[in-house]
Amino acid sequence: MPKRQRVIIDTDPGHDDAVAILLALACEELEVLGLTAVAGNVPLHLTEKNARIICELAERTDVPVFAGCEKPMKRALVTAEEVHGKSGLDGPELWEPSMELQKTHAVDFIIETIAASPENSVVLCPIGPLTNIATAFERKPEIISRIQEIVLMGGAYFQVGNVTPAAEFNIYVDPDAAQIVFRSGAPITVLPLDVTHKVMTTPRRLRAFRDLGSRVGHVVAELTGFYERFDLNKYGMEGAPLHDPCTIAYLVRPELFSGRHINVEIETESELTRGMTVADWWGVTSRKPNANFIGDADAVRFYSFITEKLAIY
Repeated sequence: MPKRQRVIIDTDPGHDDAVAILLALACEELEVLGLTAVAGNVPLHLTEKNARIICELAERTDVPVFAGCEKPMKRALVTAEEVHGKSGLDGPELWEPSMELQKTHAVDFIIETIAASPENSVVLCPIGPLTNIATAFERKPEIISRIQEIVLMGGAYFQVGNVTPAAEFNIYVDPDAAQIVFRSGAPITVLPLDVTHKVMTTPRRLRAFRDLGSRVGHVVAELTGFYERFDLNKYGMEGAPLHDPCTIAYLVRPELFSGRHINVEIETESELTRGMTVADWWGVTSRKPNANFIGDADAVRFYSFITEKLAIY
């Protein structure tokens, strides 16, 4: 069996975060070193709680959960209860997790884990605002060169914004953190709205989750069913994009995706375009490429992959 990829998932659960975490924990190709919670879709006290609930659902209480930054680096927190509900995971019946929250701060865990690991052996997978990652980079910049890759969900180019006309939510919440990460020099792969909007839920795909006949399959169907109602109303789409699971699918099945190595800059000054990912898709500037910007995916194989992996539960 090939060597497992060692991954830290930085997350703000969130319905699609929950599916991404369940997917990652089901993939024998990945070794999830820990979940680091950040404020985003809902405040930190809910995101760390939701991360523990998901681990309990997966019966993986061996995976440690750490609480991180409770607000962006320089700005007030913007949340998304209108999408994810008050709990962040509205839809299924939730419970109070008994799994212990780790005492170490998430940023310290990220720094210590990378510093103690062989070079190029840890992948960071941020699927929320980039506050924890950027704070770690500012506090201990020497870890940047030790990272194997950052595979993140965030940004948009052709699909523009989902929280403002110009910005995707994860980048918008903490654009200052995103700017630090994109300018860090670390290898970055970005799964933006341009690709996530090509992997839409459908009644048949949701039914496949439910037909797994497991508790996890049932909860995933309920999560995605609740979650898609927002996009159905907002965009008039036939389904909803499963944003965050794209990062896990890319790690395990990169052949399902295609994109370009381009320059991506983050707008932090303009109120009109705050959080915009200025992606030089056509190479019209002289700026050095700094990210593998994914633009397309095989939706049929993507959903087959998720269903196949979730069947492990």
